[in-house]
Amino acid sequence: MHDTHSNEVMEEIPGPIEFTAEERERFERLKKLYPTPKSAIMPVLWMAQKKWGWLSTGVMKYVAELLELPYSHVFGVASFYTMYFKKPMGQFHVQVCTNVSCMLRGGERLYDHVSKRYGIGHNQRTQDGKFSLEEVECMGACGGAPMVVINEDYHENVTVEQLDQLLAGLG
Repeated sequence: MHDTHSNEVMEEIPGPIEFTAEERERFERLKKLYPTPKSAIMPVLWMAQKKWGWLSTGVMKYVAELLELPYSHVFGVASFYTMYFKKPMGQFHVQVCTNVSCMLRGGERLYDHVSKRYGIGHNQRTQDGKFSLEEVECMGACGGAPMVVINEDYHENVTVEQLDQLLAGLG
């Protein structure tokens, strides 16, 4: 794995942290799908991340309040799962698998290519906030290695040339 240490100060989401009336309805529907509010924590965190782009302390406290849970529990779940961002990421979040199958088929080369292209490393974003990069362990697509995900779009058997085309198409 590449360097994962960061000395960044925790930022906060600007403006009020609250769901709209429509989002509150979606939250209530989500909550009803589970036996207890605590069980809905993962989809509610995902919903919050989709709205604000990442989970600041304020957002996690808001989710804790909505679910009537201690902040420490929400923070623990958000910290355990790498799919939840605890700092701002780019508009286009590029994930490159470097686990065994992907590594053997060029995953590390793809990761290094994106890193050099944008001057960023693991879990960093460009100055303009447009791109962020993450090295991931396994995406469960070993037969399609190497694997790259941009936001929620999955790409298998990716070459450096194809990756450049994908990135160029993002604007």
